Parts: sequence; C-alpha cells; structure tokens
Amino acid sequence: MSFSSCLKSHPWPLPRQPVLPFSSKPTTISFASTQHHDHRQLTSQSSSSSTFSRQLPSNFTSTQLLDALRRQRDESSALRLFTWASKQPNFAPNSSLYEELLTKLGKVGAFDSMRRILEDMKLSGCQIRTGTFLIFVESYAKFDMYDEILEVTQLMKDDFGLEPNTHFYNHLLNVLVDGNKLKLVETAHAHMVSGRIKPDVSTFNILIKALCKAHQIRPAILMMEEMPGYGLAPDERTFTTLMQGLIEEGNLDGALRIREQMVEHGCLVTNVTVNVLVHGFCREGRIEDALSFIQEMVSEGFNPDQFTYNTLVNGLCKVGHVKQAVEVMDMMLQEGFDPDVFTYNSLISGLCKLGEVEEAVEILNQMILRDCSPNTITYNTLISTLCKENQVEEATELARVLTSKGILPDVCTFNSLIQGLCLTGNFDVAMELFQEMKTKGCQPDEFTYNMLIDSLCSRGMLEEALKLLKEMESSGCARNVVTYNTLIDGFCKLKRIEEAEEIFDEMEIQGISRNSVTYNTLIDGFCKSRRVEDAAQLMDQMIMEGLKPDKFTYNSILTYYCRAGDIKRAADIVQNMTSNGCEPDIVTYGTLIGGLCKAGRVEVASKLLRSIQMKGIVLTPQAYNPVIQALFRRKRTTEAMRLFREMMEKADPPDALTYKHVFRGLCNGGGPIGEAVDFVIEMLERGFLPEFSSFYMLAEGLVSLGKEETLVELIDMVMDKAKFSDRETSMVRGFLKIRKFQDALATFGDILDSRMPRKTFRSRSKYF
Repeated sequence: MSFSSCLKSHPWPLPRQPVLPFSSKPTTISFASTQHHDHRQLTSQSSSSSTFSRQLPSNFTSTQLLDALRRQRDESSALRLFTWASKQPNFAPNSSLYEELLTKLGKVGAFDSMRRILEDMKLSGCQIRTGTFLIFVESYAKFDMYDEILEVTQLMKDDFGLEPNTHFYNHLLNVLVDGNKLKLVETAHAHMVSGRIKPDVSTFNILIKALCKAHQIRPAILMMEEMPGYGLAPDERTFTTLMQGLIEEGNLDGALRIREQMVEHGCLVTNVTVNVLVHGFCREGRIEDALSFIQEMVSEGFNPDQFTYNTLVNGLCKVGHVKQAVEVMDMMLQEGFDPDVFTYNSLISGLCKLGEVEEAVEILNQMILRDCSPNTITYNTLISTLCKENQVEEATELARVLTSKGILPDVCTFNSLIQGLCLTGNFDVAMELFQEMKTKGCQPDEFTYNMLIDSLCSRGMLEEALKLLKEMESSGCARNVVTYNTLIDGFCKLKRIEEAEEIFDEMEIQGISRNSVTYNTLIDGFCKSRRVEDAAQLMDQMIMEGLKPDKFTYNSILTYYCRAGDIKRAADIVQNMTSNGCEPDIVTYGTLIGGLCKAGRVEVASKLLRSIQMKGIVLTPQAYNPVIQALFRRKRTTEAMRLFREMMEKADPPDALTYKHVFRGLCNGGGPIGEAVDFVIEMLERGFLPEFSSFYMLAEGLVSLGKEETLVELIDMVMDKAKFSDRETSMVRGFLKIRKFQDALATFGDILDSRMPRKTFRSRSKYF
C-alpha cells in the first residue's frame, strides 16, 4: 500500500500488525558492548574512587550526582562514576540519573549497554516513563538505525507494561519524517491506529509534513480537511507546512491560496509563515513581489527577523542583484541583526556568479572583521570560482588559509582544485592532489574520478583511465553513465573503436542505462572509422531502447556521406531527419553545403545557402566557408568577396578559416595585389594572423613589383600583432635592411609558425 493511501484510507482503524520482538537482555550490567559503534571496555577502576570522591561530597545528593554525570567528558567516565556512586550508602537512584546515563551512551551508539542500564533501572524500582524510551528513538536515529526504532514500542509494552501515548508517537513519527523514512512512517502510523491512540493536531501536522516530503500535496490538503472530523482545528503549523510543501513543488500561487484559507480560519500569521512565503517569492525570482508582501505584512504588525533579511539577500543574489542585496544587509544591521555566515555566503556566491571575485574576497574580509567565522561553503565558493577563472595558484593559497584556520577541506574543495589544475594543463599536480586527498581521509566521489578520467582520455592515456575506473569500483564509488561516456569518447577519438564497443557492452552488464550521448558518441566513432552500416544499426538499437535520435545522431551520419561525396544519401539523411521531427540546424546545413561544394555542385550549395537565409536561420562561418573557398578555387574572386562582405553584414562574424580561405584566394587569384595587401591589414585589425604560406606568395609578388617598402610595413605589423620579441624582431629587420628578403621571410615564417598552431589562425595577442 502506498504511503498516501495508507494515511488517507485508514484514519486510525487498521488491525494490529505484528512487530519484531525486542531481544531480551540479562539483568546484570556488563559494560563490554558488542555493538559496532563505540564498544570500548567500560570497567570500574579502583583508582577512580579517589577521583570521584573529590568530585562529590560523601553525603552527595541525587542532584549533585546528576550534575557530576553531566560534567563527564564521555560515557566511559560517566559509567564509572555511576558505578562508584551506586555503591555508596547514600545512593538514591532516580529516573533522571538513569536517563542522563542513557543519553550519554546513546550519543556513542553503545546500545547493548543502554539496554542493560534500562534493565537495571527496572530492578531498582525507578519510575520508567515513555520519555525514557524516546532516548532510544533519538539515539537509533542518530546512527541511521531506523528499523530498530519501531521495536522500541514493542519493548515498552512487552517488557515494561507501558502503552505508547500520543506524545510518544508524535515524537517517533517526527524523527522518522526528519530522517526521510516515509515507509516506516506509514508502518508507525498503522501501529498507532491499531492501538487506538487518538491523534492530536501535532500528529496531523507531522503526517502532513510527511506527505509533503513525499510530494503528495493533494493527499496532504485532504488530510487537513479531515481534521474537523476528529474535533481538531488546523493551526498555524498545519497551514505553513502545506505552504512550504506547495512552494517546494513550485506552486507559489497554491501556497498563497492556503494562506487565504488560514486567514479565513482566524489563524494568526506568524513570522514563520511570512518567511516561508517570502522564500517562495524569492525562489521564483519575484523579488519585487517579495518586497511588496513584506511591506503588506509590516502594516499588519509583522517585524522582519534575521531569516527574512537572509532570504531577501539570498533571493537578490540569485537573480544577480548583489548591490541591492548589500543594501538589504545594511538595513539588517540598522535593525540590530548581525549578518551571519548564511548572509555572507549568499553575497559571496552572488558576486562569484557575476565573476566579481575581488569584490567577493572583500566581503570575506568584512566577514572576518565582524567576527563571523567563514565555513567550508564560504571557502569552497571562492576556490571554485578562482579555479574557473584559471587562478589556480590563488585558489590553492586560499585552501591553505582554510586549513590553517582549522577548517578541513572537503570533497568539494579538492574537486574544485583538481578541476582547475586539469583545465590549466597541470595534470600531474592534479594527480598529486588526488593522492593527497585520499591520504587525508577525504573519499573521492564520482565527480573526482570522472574529471580525472576525462583528463586522462583527452591526453590519450586510456590505460591509465581504465586503471582509475577499476580503482573507482574497488573504492565503492558508483560508476555512472558520465564515466562510461567519457571512456567511449576517449577510445573513439583514438580510433580504438573495438575497445569503445566493449565499454558500451559493459554498461549493460553493470546495469548502467545508456543515454543519447552514449549512442551518439559511438555512432560518431563508427562514422569516422567508415563503419556507417554499424552506425545505422546502432541508431536502430537506440530507437528500440526508447531513445530518439537527435541532430547530433543525424549530423554524424550526414558528415560521413558528405565526406564520401555521396550527396544523394546525404540528402536522404536530411529528409529522414525532418520527417522524424528533428529539425535540421545550421551544422546540418553547413555540412550539406560543404558536401555539395566538395562534389563540385557550387550553384546548388549557393541556392541552399539562400534558402536557409529565407528560413530566418542565422548563418555561421561553417555554412559560408565552403562556398567562399569553392568560388575562389574557380577564380570567381568577385563573387567570393561579395559573399564574404555579405557574411560580415548579415551572419555570424568570419572565423580564422574564413580569413584563411579569402587571403589564400586573393593571393592565388591573380587579382590586384593591393586588394590582398588591404586584406592583410583588415585581418590584423580584426585580431587574425595571416597564414604564412599565403603571405609568402604575397611577399614574392610585392618584391617582384618593387614594393619592398609595403612588404616591410606588413611584416612589421604582423610581428607587432604576433608579439615577436625584441630579439626576434631585430633578426627579421636585420635581413630586411640588407635586402636579404628570402632569409628574412624564412626567419619570419619560422617564428610566425611557432606563435600559433597550424590548425588555428586567430591571433593570441588578445589573451596576453
């Protein structure tokens, strides 16, 4: 039976259900526990007598003994004190003494000793109350032993003759709800019903909270509506719990309707209610509405508290209004509320999201000056942002500060630093930090392993990546679809398709569901390895598994056919793509245009370019470049340049490849040399460096026409844009000065090639 149906269909009349028996324990007290938590030998030492006699007078009272027990540092010393005191002639046991001892034992999970103390309490004749058993409930919850909590009620009845009352069940239910053990809430509620224990308002409130946690808002509202049938009226907590549940589901309007009902019932709106609704407004980014609502509530007697201000600060920061958030913090100070760690963390997070790291550090300094101690979240936010800004050294220094203040780095701290090191090419240092992370007892998580596996794959170190995968498994860290997708991509990029297939198959063995990325990666790998039939079969399998091929799937197969010059099949792929409800994107059209140009069908490619423009799609260099290149190759320089200028006006800006095609076309086309010179200047002004092979042809033309001065000026401009060193510049200019143009160009070309990768032509000067 579902949780909601249990609470809805059985409002207290279910038959009694059997409860697991609580194992009986010997009545003699032995402090050697067999539990798996804190099971130290708890023995009474003769040497303790003098110690305890100094702590307590010879005629101590029960109150003095209770105070002494509370002062003990641990459960071991408390037990020794209790044992010593129990042997003194004036010892008078009472419930408070035993309950204090049970509380201390419960904190360390010494449950066997707790049970024996309970038996001794029974033998001593002390009154055992339901509250005594709530200590067991709280202690079991602390150690996530929720199943044992339900056995406590049976122990009470069978061994001690106590019937759990409404207060006891309310406490037990609340502990289970807070632990998110909703199935156990259902069982405990059934026990309460079968025991004919009458619910009160708190019972309903706890069960409504449970239903809201289970995302069953409608049953929760119905439960509130059933309360009058039990002679009960919803209170402020009932309505507020429902409002919070609706807000968590993204239904703020529903929460506001519940508030209207609350007012109609004559239930007073408290600060908690107002703050819940303020949180709802801020959560949806409705800051103006939140401020208006607060103003309305202030006119009705509401006084904003620290939670109100913190909620506003957090809401403003999340929508990027950090300046206004700082103003709210100033107002907060004026009203006598000190900003806490939550306030400062919200501001720091907001500034970091805007990339204003220096301002975030200033807030951190203010925080420290105002005696508000930063926590791990504070530092992690800054460390993560610094790493994303490639300021890994600064992030590492901040991590050292964190450690020096006694705040231990957690997995988020290490992950941020490792990610920053990987992104900045410091992979060896990242691996050292990974090892240090483990030696310091911080367990790596999925994100840690996935980052490192991705870095290893991108470096072609696939065997090391597989070793890390095995370590991930042996450490108990769950491998997910991201892990396998990363490995498949790594093997596909190195054309090791068979091994990529093995990893693909292993996913099924490991019970890890493949997603679209998994299929698309392997399909793309097949296509690049010219195994298009296998790619088509994999696409069929993808569909059979309920996954819909997307533009990445189709574009991979389309690219294969375009490169192979099979335009008919390429066109069929685009047709299938459209008929299956997948709209072609600019990559699709760009690939098809490239295929058409490669097959010599430039006119068709040009017409396709125009038809795409008619659809309102913003064209990219990928669509223009093939046509521009094809026109230049056919010596149709005027048309090519017209298309280039059109691209600059109506489409995305030209990229490095565009400039390469145009510059090469102008230098090879036999047109006016002045046009090529002007284009070099335009390239440099737009941040692009010329390809040297084409520049060499232009240089030869200028020398042959006696325009050496123009050549020298162009070389100077390129050297300046490419950031040649003084020594390099002097070498080139030295050859030019003595008119050794071949030597000058050879030296110039070698240096220029070293300034930029052969596959990219954008000037790197903007990054320095």
